[in-house]
Amino acid sequence: MSEFIAGADVGGTSVKLGFFDTEGKLLTKWEIPTDKITVFEDVAKSVLSKIEEEGFNKSECKGIGIDVPGPVKNRGTVLELPNIGLGRVDVKEKIESLTGIKTLVANDANAAALGEQWQGGGKGVSDMVMITLGTGVGGGVIIGGHVVEGSNGAGGEIGHLCVNPEETDHCGCGKRGCLEQYASATGIVRLAKLFLATGKYTTTLSDIDAFSAKDVLDAAKKGDALGEAVLDKAGWYLALACSHIAQVVDPEVFVIGGGVSKAGPILLSAISKYYDGLVMNSLRGKEFRLASLGNDAGIYGCAAMFID
Repeated sequence: MSEFIAGADVGGTSVKLGFFDTEGKLLTKWEIPTDKITVFEDVAKSVLSKIEEEGFNKSECKGIGIDVPGPVKNRGTVLELPNIGLGRVDVKEKIESLTGIKTLVANDANAAALGEQWQGGGKGVSDMVMITLGTGVGGGVIIGGHVVEGSNGAGGEIGHLCVNPEETDHCGCGKRGCLEQYASATGIVRLAKLFLATGKYTTTLSDIDAFSAKDVLDAAKKGDALGEAVLDKAGWYLALACSHIAQVVDPEVFVIGGGVSKAGPILLSAISKYYDGLVMNSLRGKEFRLASLGNDAGIYGCAAMFID
């Protein structure tokens, strides 16, 4: 066995792990439950156990990449993990002391962006922005092949760009008018409920007691008036956010991922419909792509941190 890399994507309920070769081939993957007290010890133990189980040589492990749902400083220290209930942790030092293997740590959205650039929707592109549309909105900015992490590891927090200064409801972050309030799965449902309350739209969604973002977007695909209106509005807000990002970093490609992206090309069309009208001439014509790695993007990105 030649060199391999371990990737670990730490989520609130489970940790996804995988081994990769240096060409980007996923060799094996598995999951362990997230214990909020011992999560990093569990990751170290699981990686060492899997190395032995697979018959790999620990000395040939090029590194362990870990991503977490929070800001990370200097690819080692996690400043806060509110979803897991942890404060400041030097994850790099902890994992290295337990395994003897070089470790790097990243924010989960940044890792997903790296993964998509390495082997997914952004493959072959050195300047890209990934926007993940899930329960919230995350993002990762890659320029010249490197993630823009920022001084406190909070770079790429695209979901909290203000796209509506007139908003009166608060976002979970404490601000008002964040992209997350309109384009996340919960944001799309919120918009649909607001539109439904106006009584202006005929819709099949009124027949569903607790509709989801998928229900809204599926309705849009079928020509449902309310579904189409919500998709159009979410697309406009996403286009506005992309226009602001483009004015600063001028990416070649925007990659759209997360559960909401499963709506497919109809979502990309809703964004590109408005994007060109919101930017200067030299920033028009950007390509919008769908992410392709799904839930594995994080572990791919963790491994990609060790690719020169």
